[in-house]
Amino acid sequence: MRRLTTLFPSEFLEEHAEELGVVERDRKLQMPAFVWAFVFGFAAGESRTLAGFRRSYNSTADETVSPGGFYHRLTPSLAEYFRDLVERGLDEVAVPDTVDADIDRFRDVMIADGTVLRLHEFLADEYEARKEEQAGAKLHLLHNATEQTIERLDVTDEKTHDSTLFNTGPWLEDRLVLFDRAYFKYRRFALIDENDGYFVSRLKESANPVVTEELRDWRGRAIPLEGEQIHDVVDDLHREYIDVEVEAEFDRRPYGGTQSRDTKRFRVVGVRKEDADDYHLYITNLPREEFLPSDLGTIYRCRWEVELLFRELKTQYELDEFDTTKEHVVEILLYAALLSLLVSRELLDLVTEQADDEIVFPPERWAATFRSHAQLILHELADYLGYSPPPLLDRLIDDAQKIHQQRPVLQETLATATQPRCES
Repeated sequence: MRRLTTLFPSEFLEEHAEELGVVERDRKLQMPAFVWAFVFGFAAGESRTLAGFRRSYNSTADETVSPGGFYHRLTPSLAEYFRDLVERGLDEVAVPDTVDADIDRFRDVMIADGTVLRLHEFLADEYEARKEEQAGAKLHLLHNATEQTIERLDVTDEKTHDSTLFNTGPWLEDRLVLFDRAYFKYRRFALIDENDGYFVSRLKESANPVVTEELRDWRGRAIPLEGEQIHDVVDDLHREYIDVEVEAEFDRRPYGGTQSRDTKRFRVVGVRKEDADDYHLYITNLPREEFLPSDLGTIYRCRWEVELLFRELKTQYELDEFDTTKEHVVEILLYAALLSLLVSRELLDLVTEQADDEIVFPPERWAATFRSHAQLILHELADYLGYSPPPLLDRLIDDAQKIHQQRPVLQETLATATQPRCES
C-alpha cells in the first residue's frame, strides 16, 4: 500500500483538490478515498457506473455520501483534476515494455498514435464524429518506448486529425519516431530530418514518389526501378526486399504570405509479407549503412506496444463504452481509466520485483488479475489509510432504499396501475 500512497500521497490529493476548487475547505468529501474509489472502481467491471463509483466510495470513506452529493462533485474541475493526476502518474510509472529491437542507437524511440472512443450520440455537438448521428472522441498518445513512459496525451473529437497534434522542433534531435499512415506528411518528415531526428512510417497508398536510385544491386534480369513511381512497379517485383531512394515534392509552411514548393529525398524500403506476394512499404531517413531492410521491419514492430496499450484500455477497461451525455463526465471517466492503468502498472512493477526472476507476467493476463482483485486492494488501502467506513448493514440499507421517499418505485406504480378495478 505504501507504493500506491507514494505515487499519489493523500496530502497532495487533498491540497490539489482545494487549489482547483474540486472540494470546499471543510473537506466533507474525503478526496483520497474519492480518487481511489474511481481508480479501483473503474478496474472492477461490475462497478463501472456512476452508482458503482459512489458505492466504492461509501465502502471506503468514513462517511457515506448521497447520490445527489456524489453527482454534484462530477464537474469540469474534477475532470481537470483527474487529468493532472494522470500527468503526474505518467512521470512516475512505466507502461508495458515489449521492445525487443536493438534501439540503443537513438536517444529515444517515440511512438505516435491515436484511437477512437465511441460516445453517446447526444454528445455529437461536443465530440464531432466522422459519420453523422454519431459521437466520437479520440485519445492521442506520444509514447516513449525507450523510457517506457507516455510523454503526452490529448483528448479531442474524432474529426481532429492525429497529424495536427504532432509538433516538430529541436526536441527531435537523435530521436526516432514511428508513425502510422495517419501522420504521413512529407513536410513533417523533412522537418524531422532537418532537426537531426529520424523517422519510420508506413508509406501511404496515395503517395507515389519517383525512384531516383536503387540502394541495392540485383543479379540477373531484375526490373530497373530508377525513374519509376514506386506504386506503379511494386506489384511486378518478386525480390525479397525493396531498397530505393525516392524524391518527394511538398509545400513548405507559408511565410510572409507566400508558400513555396520544395523537394526532399527519402529512403523507401519494402519488406515482403509472410505468406503473401506483396510488401510492407516504409519511408524513412535511416541510413542503409546502419539499417538493413529487415531491421526496418523489426524496428517498426515496436509500434505494437502502443497498440497493446489501446487494446488493453478497450478490452479490459471498456474505454469506448461510456454511456453518459455529459462532456466533462466523459473526460472524468477517461482519465479514471488511465489512472487505473497507471496504478495497475505500478503494482505490476512491485509484483515483478518480488517474484522470482524467471516468472513472466503477460500484460493482458496481469490486467485481468488486477481487475479481479481491485475491490480487495481498495479495502486494504482503506485500512492502510485509516478509514473506518460505516457498517456493511448500514450501507446496504442506504443503497437499497428509495432515493426520494415521495417518489414511488416504478414497479410499484405499474403494479397499482394494472390491478383490476374493484366494482363499487
